[in-house]
This record gives sequence, structure tokens and C-alpha cells, in this order.
Amino acid sequence: MVKINAKPVNFKLGDYISDGYEFYKANFGNLLGAFFLAMIMSIIPFCGLLAVGNFYKYCRDLRAGRQVSAGDIFNFDNFTPYLIFQLIFVAGFLLLYIPMIIIMPILANTDGDASGVLFFFIPYVIVLFIIILIVSLKAFYIPALISLANVTDIKTAWNMSSAMSKGNLVSIFLYSLAIGFLSQLGVIACFIGLIFTAPFLYVSHYFAYEDALKQVTYDEIQEIGIKNEF
Repeated sequence: MVKINAKPVNFKLGDYISDGYEFYKANFGNLLGAFFLAMIMSIIPFCGLLAVGNFYKYCRDLRAGRQVSAGDIFNFDNFTPYLIFQLIFVAGFLLLYIPMIIIMPILANTDGDASGVLFFFIPYVIVLFIIILIVSLKAFYIPALISLANVTDIKTAWNMSSAMSKGNLVSIFLYSLAIGFLSQLGVIACFIGLIFTAPFLYVSHYFAYEDALKQVTYDEIQEIGIKNEF
């Protein structure tokens, strides 16, 4: 059985990008096809994160030399935890936006000087952005914990992800910026190239997740000589 000892991981920004690129290049056809299927599945309501999680599973199995198929993407085993995660995120997002919903009509109906409202509104938007950014960075490892480590309790996954990302928020942010920029290079080719570069983002994420799980998992079976599936 696999046990997780959630702790800050050694975040290897450059390795994830280079390893992701080499893996994507070596398995271009399989990964591109799986990505297309994941995008099709994401059209189903509340299945976007599930599709991405299944893509990570596909990467794991392909990397391990296991037999992979299209059916691996259309798998609903982790639907419930991803649904709960999305509902919690949306609820929190709406809760943070309540003051903005109240302020916007006041700002729109202000005939004279609106400086008083703006004095509150602008700092609020900045603080809101910072809160969302920090929460997103601390939740970075949740997809890996759900899809690759079978952690189905969202509170547990959040606590583990928070511990794993501790001290790495800046690195994760810089990594997200770098990998996001690289994956969007296809826009230069009138968006056609985006079809080929976008999957690279998720492949690179997989390597970040794989390495993190290697650092925080303790496999009792591994102690008797059987290789950890990660």
C-alpha cells in the first residue's frame, strides 16, 4: 500500500519542463490523441478537471510501458471528488465576489465623485486577485493526489497539497508562467500551432506531479523489492 507523508517538496522547475518536452516529443502521437479526447470529455458539464486527471493517468501508464487506450480518458472513477472540488471552488469564488456585486451597482449609479467607492474597490480587487492566486498555488498538487494517489477526500487532498507546496509558491508561480508561455506559442501560428503546443503544458505538469509524489510517498511493498508504480 502507498502512504503519503505530506511535506514540502524539492521543486525542480527546469527538470519538469525539459523532461516533459522529451516525453512529449517521444510520444507525440499518443499524447496528442489523448489530449484531444480529454478536450472532448471536458465538454461534459463538471468533467473538465476529471478529463485532465485522466490524462495524467494516461501519461503515467504510457511512461510505465503499460497498455493504454482511449477508454483510459473516458473514465469516471474520480468524478465525485473532482465534482466536490469544483463546487467548493465555485462557492468560495462567489463568496469572495459578493462585495464586488454590491459595489458595482453603486459605482454605476454614481453621478458625481466616485473616488470614495474606487478607494475601496481597487484595493479589494487587488486583494481578491492575491487570495485567488495563493489558493490556486496551494492547490497545485490536488489533481495529482486525486488521480495518481487516489486521495478522494478533498479536505485531506487540500491539506496535503498545502504541505507539499509550502515554501514553493514562488517557484510554482514562475513555473506556471513559464510553462503557460511555452504552451501558448502556437498562438503565433494563427492558433493552429496551439493544438500541438497546449498538450505540452499538461505533460509537463505530469512530471511535476510524478516527482512530487515520489518525494512524499512511502511504499511498504517497495521495502520488499517491488517497484513503486510512481
